[in-house]
Amino acid sequence: MQKLVEGIHQFQQAIFRPNREFFSRLSDGQNPQAMFITCADSRINPNLITQTEPGDLFIVRNVGNLVPPYGATDGGDEAAIEYAILQLNIQDIIVCGHTNCGATNALLNPNSTRNLPRLQRWLGNAAATRQIMDELYPHLAGDDRLTAAAEENVLVQIENLRTHPAAAAALAGGRLKLHGWVYTIATGEIFAFDPDRGQFLPIAEPDPAVSVTSMRRKVGNGDY
Repeated sequence: MQKLVEGIHQFQQAIFRPNREFFSRLSDGQNPQAMFITCADSRINPNLITQTEPGDLFIVRNVGNLVPPYGATDGGDEAAIEYAILQLNIQDIIVCGHTNCGATNALLNPNSTRNLPRLQRWLGNAAATRQIMDELYPHLAGDDRLTAAAEENVLVQIENLRTHPAAAAALAGGRLKLHGWVYTIATGEIFAFDPDRGQFLPIAEPDPAVSVTSMRRKVGNGDY
């Protein structure tokens, strides 16, 4: 806790005070550029990896960067999606997974969380991911399997996102785009799903030859 307290004072003195006018404008309201749905993992910092400022991203974080299908839960994630689209007029939603994800590992190895019933219930929102892995990727193991699962899970959650009425209407009206990303912790790279190629490709170097994995399925109607 001492580190956190020291950080608060450093923020107030070195960042807030010299930028008081900027933060004062933020108090008038928010107009974020995008909604960013990602994992609760402590190693993921959306503003850091996108180099954005306070007010730029409307961020939702949960275990495994999951988007429950509409009506599956009555929680804050569903409310956040509705608010982002209908009140903040968000035009881009990013679902960002990551490598070495503990939730993904738990999803693939359910016995590892048998003493965590709430977590197992929550991961039920990614049951399709586990089935896809069993059917399409039985040949993968270790880190390769985890990475493929993280990627497929992002695509599953994007499909879940389409079931939300606010998102479905905005997509149909051409007012919303969905983006699937995977952040590689060890290298700092971000791979984005290209629906035309059916692959996750590096954002800075969109070349099929450097795709994370060679086999990908095409999903949705390509409005990422």
